[in-house]
Amino acid sequence: MEATAHTFLRQLLSTPSPSGYEAPIQQVVREYVAPFADTVTTDVHGNVIACKNPNAPMRLMFAGHCDQIGLIVTHIDDSGFIYTQTIGGWDPIQLVGQRMTIWAEGGPIPAVIARKPIHLLKDEERKQTVKQDDLWLDIGATDKAEAAAAIRIGDPVTLELGYQEMRNNLANSPGMDNRTGLWVVMEGLRRAASQNPNCGIYAVSTVQEEIGLRGARTSAFGVDPQVAIAVDVTHATDCPTIDKRQQGDISLGNGPVIYRGPNMNPRVTSRLLDLCTKQELPYQLAAIGRATPNDTNTIQISRGGVATGLVSIPNRYMHSAVETISLDDIDQAADLLAAFACSLSDSDDFTP
Repeated sequence: MEATAHTFLRQLLSTPSPSGYEAPIQQVVREYVAPFADTVTTDVHGNVIACKNPNAPMRLMFAGHCDQIGLIVTHIDDSGFIYTQTIGGWDPIQLVGQRMTIWAEGGPIPAVIARKPIHLLKDEERKQTVKQDDLWLDIGATDKAEAAAAIRIGDPVTLELGYQEMRNNLANSPGMDNRTGLWVVMEGLRRAASQNPNCGIYAVSTVQEEIGLRGARTSAFGVDPQVAIAVDVTHATDCPTIDKRQQGDISLGNGPVIYRGPNMNPRVTSRLLDLCTKQELPYQLAAIGRATPNDTNTIQISRGGVATGLVSIPNRYMHSAVETISLDDIDQAADLLAAFACSLSDSDDFTP
């Protein structure tokens, strides 16, 4: 991975973007793509669309969602403790004992989220499932007035952001879902742009995927592509307790995952597989027998239909503070997207 691309990844992972509050990360995206994109636009929904060859008749869309799961402030009690609702899908146990950040208008506010210590839990309490409604954030305020002077109802909250590299070129961070997919689509555009592609490439940083695939729906309508590839994370199954019989045999470091199934156009999938062979890129196969729970779902049925593919990044411990991916996998995924873009011509027909 080139140094500038590595820096871009670290910038993405250090910038907050809970669904509905993606403006800071979208500014990072705009600054990165400006040198190699012909146009960079932001629509009213907040999607950032970087394009190479905007006048080409064949339009290819790359989609990677920029938003992450988070919390939103809903109540401050008389003692200055803060209660929240979730933005996106949380397992509440993942939140207990975490350092958090409240992204207030005046700047980030550090907080912790916990519950009663184990020493004080009654026997029946120890057996109960953790409930998000019972968790509170502590910013160190002495009362409601002090807390309310720093934060407002509706302020977004994320896990404390950070990045840590590990053995075998792995890395962990909150928000690998889906900073990795966002990085891949913008890197795929950059690498394709240097090879004089014939098609128009629209790399889109989509918003609000975690609350209903919303940005992909609006941006796909606006771009009106003939063909698209969404990039998101998928569950790595190379750790204990996950059933490979249903989730597939997916490992970190074995290459990006190419999905097959009714949500994916078979000609797009076949071309991705052929390109992996020609380019000597490692890949893994996975299958899903229903509409996917990611941007592929809504892009496929935009307007009169889009020939859509799905490339996924293996991710251990999804929706946690320690989401873990392979840097090799995202690098190879960017090469695959660039190769796909450069393979397209105006005469390509993806009708099944």
